[in-house]
Amino acid sequence: METFGSIESFIRSAEAGSFAEAARRLSLTPAAVGKNVAGLEARLGVRLFLRSTRRLTLTEAGQRFLDEVAGSFGVIQNAVANLASAEGQPAGTLKVSMGLMFGRLYIVPLLGGFLGRYPDIVADWHFDNRQVDLIGQGFDAAIGGGFELPPGVVARRLAPAHRVLVAAPGYLSGRPAVQHPDDLRTAEGILIRSPQTGRIRHWPLSHSILEQCPLRLKTRMTLSDSEAACAAAEQGLGIALVSLPFALPWFERQSLVRVLPEWYVDDGDISLYYAEHKLLPGKTRAFVDYVIERFREQGLMQRFSAVQGRS
Repeated sequence: METFGSIESFIRSAEAGSFAEAARRLSLTPAAVGKNVAGLEARLGVRLFLRSTRRLTLTEAGQRFLDEVAGSFGVIQNAVANLASAEGQPAGTLKVSMGLMFGRLYIVPLLGGFLGRYPDIVADWHFDNRQVDLIGQGFDAAIGGGFELPPGVVARRLAPAHRVLVAAPGYLSGRPAVQHPDDLRTAEGILIRSPQTGRIRHWPLSHSILEQCPLRLKTRMTLSDSEAACAAAEQGLGIALVSLPFALPWFERQSLVRVLPEWYVDDGDISLYYAEHKLLPGKTRAFVDYVIERFREQGLMQRFSAVQGRS
């Protein structure tokens, strides 16, 4: 009977396309991973990979074997992890990806309560504004908005992902009133540049009753971060379009106010992402349930909505 180690080395190598990357994910040496795979091939009597200096490629037999064992291996691995939890409590390292500012503002404050409830879980939290390969990079969960949903990954909605126009009260005073999106044409715009593509993103503005309207702001500056855009707007440098969760602390300090408060950008949802398993690991289930519970208690779904009474 094949060992867990040999089969896992094969699966991770197939996912990563290299022994070196699989070894990093498994905390082994590349030589150990290669030896495990070679031993598995010898015992099965088939070649699973075509090896080159650049990349591993699955053979036809290797692809068939991966299709047959990957799902079942995950179920067995999760069952073992759940049974091994200390005194029936969720345990193990919990690897989660989240955006830097969103994580710092709304997820890190939950850390103490979460680990207090589940002391046998070790938090391994990564802060990155880019979408990660949840399964391929070995993450248990990720939090973000606007992510593509790859096969094998499910999403639990946390809150709407709305963007709003903001400015400092001093910037708006003494200027013609902004009563319609067309009035923004002559205003200095603090625009957001996509950190992935480097391009300035253009969104249509939505209204709870009226049809969508193009957003046209004269470019004063471009930034790639909503918090930086809030800080620039606070200095009276223009009107910024920012993610509502990042703007809330500035609203509370009254250093920024909404411009055209009935208009906003609908950018989808902020969601919790995790791999779809018949038997979800206890640590992942505990994290998902805890975050959803805390978001509900704090009313964040409503607070993150740009439309009053809507979430």
